[in-house]
Amino acid sequence: MSAWEAGLVAASSPSWERRAGAGRDLAAFAEVPEVAEALVRLLLDAEDTAVTRRTAEALARVGSVAAVRVLARAVAGADDGQADWLETGVLDAEVPDLAAACAALAWDRDEEVRRGAAELMVWVRGGS
Repeated sequence: MSAWEAGLVAASSPSWERRAGAGRDLAAFAEVPEVAEALVRLLLDAEDTAVTRRTAEALARVGSVAAVRVLARAVAGADDGQADWLETGVLDAEVPDLAAACAALAWDRDEEVRRGAAELMVWVRGGS
């Protein structure tokens, strides 16, 4: 079993600690479609905000366009409470060049991603 396959199993755990750990472990594999879907679910975790915050922080630290695309999808689908924890996780990562990845998504074919990336850009530029 690969590292990301093990992470997918942990992403479905009833334990918030295991789900949060899965978010951290899976962040580096955001370009894998199955992983991206699991990461969006973790970012929008309905049971524990720590999962949302820690997964957002891990993806922001990775900082790749694929990782930020996953974040943008979640931001676009988040309710106000989830968005607050997503923003907290992104800002906790303290990644100064995250705006470049957001800008790369400004022309994404998916409107949801474009919308989420625009919101992320506001956060990382300090305009929340």
